[in-house]
Amino acid sequence: MTVKVAIAQINSTVGDLAGNRAKIVDFARRAARQGADILLTPELSLVGYPPEDLLLRQSFYAKTADAFDALAADLSDLKDLHVVVGHPVLRNGARFNAASVIVNGNLLGTYCKHVLPNDTVFDEKRYFSVSDESFVFEVKGVGFGINICEDTWSPLAPSHAKAAGAQVLLVPNGSPYHMKKQHLRHDVMRTNVVAHGMSLVYANLVGGQDELIFDGNSFAMDPDGKVSAQLKHCEEELQIVEFDGAHPVRGSIAAELSVEAQVYQALVLGVRDYIGKNGFPGVIIGLSGGVDSALTLAVAVDALGAGKVRAVMMPSPYTAEISRIDSRDMVERLGVRYDEIPINDCFQAFRGTLAQEFKGLPEDATEENIQARIRGTILMALSNKHGSIVLTTGNKSEMAVGYCTLYGDMAGGFAVIKDIAKTLVYRLCAYRNSVSDVIPERILTRAPSAELRPDQTDQDSLPPYEVLDAIMQMYMEENRSIADILAAGYRKEDVDRVTRLIKINEYKRRQAPVGIRVTHRAFGRDWRYPITSKFSE
Repeated sequence: MTVKVAIAQINSTVGDLAGNRAKIVDFARRAARQGADILLTPELSLVGYPPEDLLLRQSFYAKTADAFDALAADLSDLKDLHVVVGHPVLRNGARFNAASVIVNGNLLGTYCKHVLPNDTVFDEKRYFSVSDESFVFEVKGVGFGINICEDTWSPLAPSHAKAAGAQVLLVPNGSPYHMKKQHLRHDVMRTNVVAHGMSLVYANLVGGQDELIFDGNSFAMDPDGKVSAQLKHCEEELQIVEFDGAHPVRGSIAAELSVEAQVYQALVLGVRDYIGKNGFPGVIIGLSGGVDSALTLAVAVDALGAGKVRAVMMPSPYTAEISRIDSRDMVERLGVRYDEIPINDCFQAFRGTLAQEFKGLPEDATEENIQARIRGTILMALSNKHGSIVLTTGNKSEMAVGYCTLYGDMAGGFAVIKDIAKTLVYRLCAYRNSVSDVIPERILTRAPSAELRPDQTDQDSLPPYEVLDAIMQMYMEENRSIADILAAGYRKEDVDRVTRLIKINEYKRRQAPVGIRVTHRAFGRDWRYPITSKFSE
């Protein structure tokens, strides 16, 4: 007997109960037209994921319950389609992360999450209680059990489902993206689900939620651990998976993308959803003629279209002419609005105002930072006047070591490449140019420079980026010891310098705008170090 399970890889918006409900109904009707028996939606699909402290408000549960009832009524005419919907539940003062099955407009049953993640970006123990009750329902003689996301990252919940009669495990997910995450998902599912002789259907959320990217990449896996269906990366999609009894029949498998293509698409999705879901009319980018602002501009145009993007070049006395030429070249290729607003008059006014205070003191980073802060002020003034949000252009390498200016180049509302190391910036630019040539070659080959003093380059102040990024990755992302990093062959002076800079610049990062997370450890939700600390390795 053939059973058709439809995976609804949908882009929910946190708190948009009416919009999410309408999307689930749309996917359910499309699935019904294709003869589906089951529609599987992602984790907390009715309310969006993660709702964070909305989950502490009584009114949130009341409105969710109303939306759930309305959804059931909307689905009542879809005969025998079992719709699995994620939603929070409040029972006797306890809160649960749940998934319910609606069929013919009625509630068939509800499963509550067994295992609550409380590491990296997750803090579900803050909000939810755990359950130990399984829920299995039968369709055409096949037993379908439900586990939710983290449940399948340990053997406990799958074994409970198996004991309750599950032959196929349905897994609603809110699994955020980081590089190489999909291979990890496959490996864990084989270990904890397939080991029990079950097939599985894994429906993951897609979309941007503040700094998190949900990449979709939903899949089905047979009891031998072979992937039988694979949905697209960072796109909404509906796909039918046919089962011959409890075994999925091989179907459509999306092509695996390069790391650079995956990350670039994640950045595009993150910008599109942050701007769109928050209702900004467009974005403003300070264009410098350098590689970071070039990548940010390309991502913004791909996410929003040229009509919603404005680039502003703010030359100072130290801005090279080739920076202006390259900036003009790039905006012509992309077709965005471009303006040049020189800052020399403002800079000289500041110097005059501070002349007595600075009398007899040599010029240093103070004068450099004044230029950056003038630019930040101009960008924020344009943002205030026109309503567009400023996209900052600082990369992870700079944020790690504080090579950035508070209230200057850090001023803005959304940090697109905040989690992109400098070496990866170049790889992403090369990838984007392989699609179509939008970034002038000289931007990619010039020595990087902030252009805040004569003949300045980044490497005047920092180790080579290949060294900086490697040390940063080992120390910050992998949590390796200084001894381990030294044993890998890096110079002690470089290791001491980079790790010291990471430590003393925590106060800057706390004031940075939210930005897109693409690594398994980004500065933000999963980096929680004290600003005030005397500890030293």
